[in-house]
Amino acid sequence: MHTSRALSDTTIPLVGGKEGLPAVGFGTLIPDPAVAKSAIKVALETGYRHIDAAEAYRNEDVVGAAMQESIAEGTVWRDDLFVTTKLWNNNHRPERVKPALEASLRRLQLDHVDGYLIHTPYAFQPGDEQYPTGEDGKPIYDPGVTLLETWRAMESLVDEGKCRYIGLSDVRLDKVKEIFAAARIKPAVVQVECHPYLPEWDLVDYCAQHDIVFLAFAPLGHGMRPSVLNDPVITDIAKRVGKTPAQVALAWALQRGTAFLTTSTNPSRIRENFDISNLPADALWEIRHAISTRVRFNDVVETGLPGFIPRE
Repeated sequence: MHTSRALSDTTIPLVGGKEGLPAVGFGTLIPDPAVAKSAIKVALETGYRHIDAAEAYRNEDVVGAAMQESIAEGTVWRDDLFVTTKLWNNNHRPERVKPALEASLRRLQLDHVDGYLIHTPYAFQPGDEQYPTGEDGKPIYDPGVTLLETWRAMESLVDEGKCRYIGLSDVRLDKVKEIFAAARIKPAVVQVECHPYLPEWDLVDYCAQHDIVFLAFAPLGHGMRPSVLNDPVITDIAKRVGKTPAQVALAWALQRGTAFLTTSTNPSRIRENFDISNLPADALWEIRHAISTRVRFNDVVETGLPGFIPRE
């Protein structure tokens, strides 16, 4: 891992690549198009260089417009950016993978993406319906394709230069191991929910051992209860080091060797999440050993359906 003078400029090496993944990334799941465009442009002005999109978010066109305007305004160069998008579940059949990425590229106004991830390891019924459901309201899965078959189609996209790296998302360790063992082109990135209440140490360690970038989404607990940012260990450290609880949780993510994505529509919060500094060793020890709460907020790993579940 390369760490510059500013912790937020950390990059993590990518297997087989000369560059690294900017460890501080900006997620684009923001429903309102105008708000999303403004937030992405603020993020790029602030210094974020990893932009995370997805076919399923239905706003790749907005992401593309924000990036192109920022490039035209001289805020950033395309070569400075690491742009990720994701293959949705209804396009897992090998013959649908390349057209899905080509459609994403048109919306993003790019000739290639840097990262292309399988959004979840669950295949839905192929077609244009994003969430195909049966009469019982449950997803209609596609038993006619395996995750490895989808992965083989993803590998072909790297061969053709349409994406530079491929990876997995919303996945458990067993599936990562399965794909890594069989892959010709190994996963470069694994993106999953992770925060001090869901540290995923086994998966973090596996990724580190196999040169896979571990990329956390919801690193602040998605603002849900129980609240990561109200945890007494986190708040006490924040007081001691003169940072906000969010900055403490994000610094912890970087210092354990992982990357993360944050999303906000508030310009001051976007900047706050980028203004992070190294924590002392005792603070890192406390977060690992003094926090016992364990909770997963997004059950996508169980069904392939994204969604943060409110809990009492």
